[in-house]
Amino acid sequence: MMETNDIIVGLDIGTTKIAAVVGRQDEYGQVNIVGVGQAPSQGLRRGVVINVNKTVQSIKKAVEQAELMCGHKIGHVYAGIAGDHIRSINSKGVIAVSGKDRIITERDRERVISAAQAIALPMDREILHVLPQEFIVDEQDGIHNPVGMAGVRLECEIHIVTAAAASAKNIVNCIEEAGYEVADIVLEPYASSLAVLEKDERDLGVAIVDIGGGTSDLAMFFDGSIRHTSVVGLGGQHVTSDLSQGLRTSMDQAEELKKKYGVAMQTMLEQDELIKVPGVAGRAPREISRSVLAAIIQPRMEEIFQLTLREMEKSDVFDSMGAGIVLTGGASMLEGAAELAERVTGLPVKIGQPNASGGLAETIKSPMYATGVGLIYYAINHGNVRRIDSGGGIAWIIKRFKDMVDNLFG
Repeated sequence: MMETNDIIVGLDIGTTKIAAVVGRQDEYGQVNIVGVGQAPSQGLRRGVVINVNKTVQSIKKAVEQAELMCGHKIGHVYAGIAGDHIRSINSKGVIAVSGKDRIITERDRERVISAAQAIALPMDREILHVLPQEFIVDEQDGIHNPVGMAGVRLECEIHIVTAAAASAKNIVNCIEEAGYEVADIVLEPYASSLAVLEKDERDLGVAIVDIGGGTSDLAMFFDGSIRHTSVVGLGGQHVTSDLSQGLRTSMDQAEELKKKYGVAMQTMLEQDELIKVPGVAGRAPREISRSVLAAIIQPRMEEIFQLTLREMEKSDVFDSMGAGIVLTGGASMLEGAAELAERVTGLPVKIGQPNASGGLAETIKSPMYATGVGLIYYAINHGNVRRIDSGGGIAWIIKRFKDMVDNLFG
């Protein structure tokens, strides 16, 4: 655990925005938010860096805003990563218990996790997380911590999350170029889950769907553990693009119209009204019906939820989603998003609100800050572990990338 007075920074690097959330753990174990900064993101596409200079400038702007608000100089950050290059797999390992009197030790636990993660990876892939799901001792399953138990055979089922090594390295490079050290890289829907999900939801079965600008990221939990992760290559920016083309206006104006007047379901419009659409390059503005706006938005949002449902159905625990779906991410704030998701998936849906305290708690009580707050929770729980069970953290990602380049061009 980190010390109470330690400042922690979660850096959510998204396709449409970069947000820095600063917090510390108070004496009651709660996350106290002390600073927030945000900047438009113009150097990424679908979670992948495509322009280093623009990404660096956006990171600087977001973090400097957070520094001014909290009154502390920021040195290192916990960064979120997403994008359609993310892949995941479930794996299983088994060992013979070697301890005295066949009592399972922490060393046995580490050995069986290492055995489970011994999978062949292409050189261009890197392990981000190795997340234990359950342990099995002499065919007795459903065990979350086997240490101290007696047994001869120890098995472990784990969830492995991988990323493209080059994409992870580019994010690290941009943060370092901006002048900050990367403490760790964390899968964004996993981070969001730490901020918005309750223990009962994880146990009963729940899916968190983080609808970002370029992608929608899925993480499914059951019996307290993560069971499935995947990425849908559509997000809120695709809705904005549809509006821009359909209304013949700029992306910026389309985004403003979406935020101010957008509705995910036409049937939720209690009364129609006329709204003004700004013209492009000096052209005169036009008036359209708000229902026209909803008619453009709804098909794309339905597609996002349909593709997400298809990904959920690939998981063995889909039928166990007793707590339904929790939506996070900026696009989940669209009016009617939860209702449309319920209609498409047939599951109960709610909007996730980050759990935090302090004077700025109300400022970040929005699904768009779920990842930033979740990164702080991750740091509190794992900050000193440095992810030793997942292959060595940031240094290993950098080494893996160098090895890949050497093999290709050396």
